Amino acid sequence: MALENSPNLMLTSVQRAYNAFLALATRDSQERSQGIRAMARGIGNAFDDILEANTLDLEMSREMAVPDLLIDWLKLTPERLNALVDLLNRLAEVPDPIQRVFHAPYPLSTSQTYCQLMPLGVIALIYETFPELGAIAAGFCLKTGNSLILRGCGSSTHSNAVIANILQAALEEVKLPKGCLEVLSGEEGNSIQDLVTQHQYLSLVIPYGRPSLVDQVTQLATAPVLKSAMGNCYLYWSPTVDLDLVRWVIVDSHASEPDPVNAIEKVLISPLQNPSILVRLFNILREKGFQLRGDAELSAEFPDYLVPVKPSEWGHPYLDKIIAFKVVNDLSEGITWINQYSNGHADCLVTDSYPESRQFAMEVDSALVYINASSRFSRNPKQGESLFLGVSNQKGHHRGLISLETFTTLKQVVQGNGKF
Repeated sequence: MALENSPNLMLTSVQRAYNAFLALATRDSQERSQGIRAMARGIGNAFDDILEANTLDLEMSREMAVPDLLIDWLKLTPERLNALVDLLNRLAEVPDPIQRVFHAPYPLSTSQTYCQLMPLGVIALIYETFPELGAIAAGFCLKTGNSLILRGCGSSTHSNAVIANILQAALEEVKLPKGCLEVLSGEEGNSIQDLVTQHQYLSLVIPYGRPSLVDQVTQLATAPVLKSAMGNCYLYWSPTVDLDLVRWVIVDSHASEPDPVNAIEKVLISPLQNPSILVRLFNILREKGFQLRGDAELSAEFPDYLVPVKPSEWGHPYLDKIIAFKVVNDLSEGITWINQYSNGHADCLVTDSYPESRQFAMEVDSALVYINASSRFSRNPKQGESLFLGVSNQKGHHRGLISLETFTTLKQVVQGNGKF
């Protein structure tokens, strides 16, 4: 694709990222991993600078009365930065997915036919008040041979700028192609719409933040979009299940930091549920700082514990330590309700019935289904080789956990023998 110089700085950045993607194709896995290690060292050596910039963002956000939720997402700590460095270092060590070879699903009889994983191209991340997310995405993209365009939103301007400068300096240090990490700022007039309509250069756009941001990007984009989702996860509590399991699943699902991607916010219960057990759960959750809400039936029965739920709340995430309870007649009704109102990325069942577990697994229309297990999300899980950026609830480019493989595409190769 021929590229032309443009006075438009945003378009110039996108074109430069596209050229960098083409140049990355000539770099091997060791060079790309070296770049990720350089980014990790750069972040590790600049904690003071990053935290100073983040403090400035926090002060400005409080003066502008930014919601507490976004301030929690914005606030960096040495622990969060250490987790970022650990994740980047682990990314550098995991096996390279690029050019991994698979059997072709449609082999041709007279030729050798196979598939291999290849980079997608130019990826744009549009993210809201998670300053470290740009560095995580940069690691994912570099590992898979893609170039990345970062476009932050919200009140993390200073944090984003400092982190981006560190990353770009690290990539320049190891002589990776200029443009493999481009940074756009909304304050410089780079609108989201201008970016996400560059479909001739962009292979994928990933919006990350509140549903309003994801919806905005999805509606504006002409390039492919990978929607991320968080919150509004449902749990169906089978009436014979022990209280301790239910308590653990709910509380642990909220333990991922800083963003409660798979936090359970809605609990469906049977009319057969023992009221005294419900009260015990309400007390446990309140002691742990949760706000509790209930449908009309439950809030009338337990007015000292539950605030009535507004109808609109069932289909929207709280993204906070809030749990709403609702009575449904049975599992089938619960599944119907979940399919209508949940975000569709992670929903849960606690049961001691195998038939119930199979029904839930088969009928719930969600990307991830958890049965007698916590839905807690981790970008850098202790077990296995996979790392994750987030969770997608769409049925398109990718559904489920956003891993390294999500940043790749398949190329089918037909190798003939020269005879005809």
